[in-house]
Amino acid sequence: MNNDINMPSQFNGEEEIEKTLRPKKLTEFVGQKDVVEQLKVAIQATKERDEHLDHILLYGPPGLGKTTIAYIMAQELGVNIHITTGPALERKKDIASILSNLEEKDILLIDEIHRLNRSVEETLYPAMEDFALDIIIGQGPSAKTIRLDVPHFTLIGATTRAGMLTSPLRDRFGIINRLEFYNYEDLAKIIIRDSKVLNIEITDDAAKEIAKRSRGTPRIAIRLLKRVRDYAQVKGKGIIDFDITIFSLEKLKIDEKGLDNIDKRLLRIIAEKYNGGPVGLSTLAIALSEAKETLEDIYEPYLIQIGFIKRTQRGRVITREALRYLGYNPGKDPPRLF
Repeated sequence: MNNDINMPSQFNGEEEIEKTLRPKKLTEFVGQKDVVEQLKVAIQATKERDEHLDHILLYGPPGLGKTTIAYIMAQELGVNIHITTGPALERKKDIASILSNLEEKDILLIDEIHRLNRSVEETLYPAMEDFALDIIIGQGPSAKTIRLDVPHFTLIGATTRAGMLTSPLRDRFGIINRLEFYNYEDLAKIIIRDSKVLNIEITDDAAKEIAKRSRGTPRIAIRLLKRVRDYAQVKGKGIIDFDITIFSLEKLKIDEKGLDNIDKRLLRIIAEKYNGGPVGLSTLAIALSEAKETLEDIYEPYLIQIGFIKRTQRGRVITREALRYLGYNPGKDPPRLF
């Protein structure tokens, strides 16, 4: 089975490490119980009918396992997986080239599918529905359209912004699943499993502490595990225990809720500069010197999940719980430190 990945060469080493840590089967995949159950049924039914798998849309915050699921689907079905991103497909010929090189029942994963060029998206419509490419030959009045067949393939679209997909594209997916943030118990299981792959011993209480500070996200849990492993090797006894975990996470400036300096700056800006809100996303992005997309995709979902900010029609508002967490008196106007 081949994996074709559009990725700069300098990332290949890290990509290989990530692939090693990824589970290979749905039975090994921790969390997302409802999604996994639906996919198990879809795979079994597809195998029994000897057909290609229906197109799948996976959406939700980054780092929850969308790419991992795509790899697993290819592994379970015994087919090739080809991986690209929405921004990398700039012209019709880019997607036409990929589709024409697929084999029967192959999987094509398009990450950030919400960022597809409109002309590329329109080229996908007949490919997804009729497994055909419409090629225009010539220009002007003499131009004519030729339809070419492509293999029956499965498109897996991954996105953090399902709302930005057009209705015609979204409606062409037969299976649509949202991935949710993970609970601490599942994250701890992932951390313990990956520590074995990384050949480092970890105690249960250390795994739970890393899980608590991982923002409900496996990708962050694995990143923190790697950094704590470094501290355990250099500053500790080569074992990830509770004490070295606390020491490491304090050095990394990750607090007990998984918030880092940017999270806290974001909350304090709303509290102090804008009297608790509402304040627009663009204004916050400028104040933090961060891209709007970064705030909206990386930071906001978790802060909303834990009830620290709210989205309103007029902008973002900080909650009383967040004010108390930061040490403010939410009864003051503007909020003041206790």
